[in-house]
Amino acid sequence: MSNKNYPLYETTVFEDFRIMTENVANKYPDRIAFSYKKDPSDKKIIDVTYTQAREYIRGLGTGCIHLGCRDKHVAIIGETSYNWICSYFALMSIGSVTVPIDKDLPPEEISGILNHAECEYVIYSKAIEPKIKKILQTVPGVKTLICMGETSIPDALNISDVVDDGSKYYSSGDTSYYDYKIDPDRTASIVFTSGTTGRGKGVMLSQTNIVSDMTQGMYLFDITPKTLAVLPPHHTYGSTVVFVGHFSQGSQICISSGLKHIPNELKEFSPSHLVLVPLFVETLYKRIWTTAEKSGKDKILRVMMKVSNGLRKIGIDLRRKLFKNIHDVFGGKLEMIISGGASINQDIIDAFEAFGFTILNGYGITECSPLVSCNRNKYMKKGSVGTPIIGEKVKIRNPDENGEGEICVKGSNVMLGYYKDPEATKEAFDEEGYFRTGDFGKLDEEGWIYITGRIKNILILSNGKNVYPEEIEAEISNIYGVSEVVVYIGESKSKKETLVAEIFPDFDGLKNKGITDVETYFNEEIKNLNSKMVSYKSIKVVKIREEEFVKNTSRKIQRFNIDKKIDE
Repeated sequence: MSNKNYPLYETTVFEDFRIMTENVANKYPDRIAFSYKKDPSDKKIIDVTYTQAREYIRGLGTGCIHLGCRDKHVAIIGETSYNWICSYFALMSIGSVTVPIDKDLPPEEISGILNHAECEYVIYSKAIEPKIKKILQTVPGVKTLICMGETSIPDALNISDVVDDGSKYYSSGDTSYYDYKIDPDRTASIVFTSGTTGRGKGVMLSQTNIVSDMTQGMYLFDITPKTLAVLPPHHTYGSTVVFVGHFSQGSQICISSGLKHIPNELKEFSPSHLVLVPLFVETLYKRIWTTAEKSGKDKILRVMMKVSNGLRKIGIDLRRKLFKNIHDVFGGKLEMIISGGASINQDIIDAFEAFGFTILNGYGITECSPLVSCNRNKYMKKGSVGTPIIGEKVKIRNPDENGEGEICVKGSNVMLGYYKDPEATKEAFDEEGYFRTGDFGKLDEEGWIYITGRIKNILILSNGKNVYPEEIEAEISNIYGVSEVVVYIGESKSKKETLVAEIFPDFDGLKNKGITDVETYFNEEIKNLNSKMVSYKSIKVVKIREEEFVKNTSRKIQRFNIDKKIDE
């Protein structure tokens, strides 16, 4: 690995969550920390300063101490909200173990996690109260319920009352919030992964894991002043990168009311950058082109992109003027999109760059808190997910002749292990103490990481050849009209090895192009693609879906849910 040094950006270093909230409140007392609406239909936006946020977190923390939450496992279940974020920060600040849970899980799965994680307290949103009512009899270990709203459950508490009580205790001289010595190296959060290949595991993260991931990771970013939080809060990408990362740096976090409200919120909040998963970026990209095609301006748009790129080569940047209509859709001030969680097509990155938006492609995994690497604002390599965060070691395990192998990581951001699963924990680390990510890739001479695919997804053919479905899927995604695609080995009674491409088309886009025989169209396109690939990667069967693939809440396709039978 080369020792080439890239410039680092200014960042704020902190040791734990309580120090973080204090530092940022002292540094930016009157700066807006959070902006949100009580109701999506409201015209009024509520702004909360860093001082006000610190006081709310301190009041909630003190109130939770008096409820006995300190050192206990506390679940947080709900949509992204001011109360969700403050609950997370407050519990971390008083030494509780947070257990963020996906609100969209069915009641029996929520119950299973609560029991497995030994949660004694549950902080939940009003929207999921019906699920909470269903599971009350199945979670005997839960002692106290706290609702982020008005509750209809007997004996459940309202979070505002907990905050008010805590604030009164503090005002009367109770300093228990500050008196507790936080051990940053013990388990602070148990995050259950939403697996794409099977059931998820409880990842144990310490405050050191989370804090170091952001203090070291933020050296790579020139963070802009305002973001719109759209990611689910129960995953580390949302909780660590969006909440902890941006709060610690004094950014304004605008809280989305949900996916369907985002188009309006982009215009209302006018964020300067976004943190998204690739599927969301791809959706935005397709929306741009669908709009252009419907108005008959797609050819003009392509010409403008070529003109814009040509002008930039001679130092003239007119992107914000040429593509004003596109910029207005994003609120007019968007500069950058940070994308992580899965690979993203380079053509999409190039297109957004042509429009005037920088996409920083990164790589992360829950077990690494989650950030492993990211491209930098002014230092990017095509096809790469960037350089490792500061202080982190990355190696390639058992590389082949092309230098490709399993990506392994060692550093202060790597998890403590899997909760109550010592066997899985042991298997997750190699003999040198590196965490085995399960992702296949390589490093270049300067240490930039390139992802090939997920090891669990590798298709091993009878001839011994390895096929990385993500590689072929990326090529198929370039075909017009492909909304989603998954490549796999089909299951057949004939036992004949057949490589299948299952496609969920963009039916509206195809219709606009006058393509009515979708199956014939894709078979011809795949035939053309096959002619450009080595024979063992050739797609033999094309399956057309009428509905999109089942996904987890991180918007990743659940491959284990796909029916791979190809016999008619």
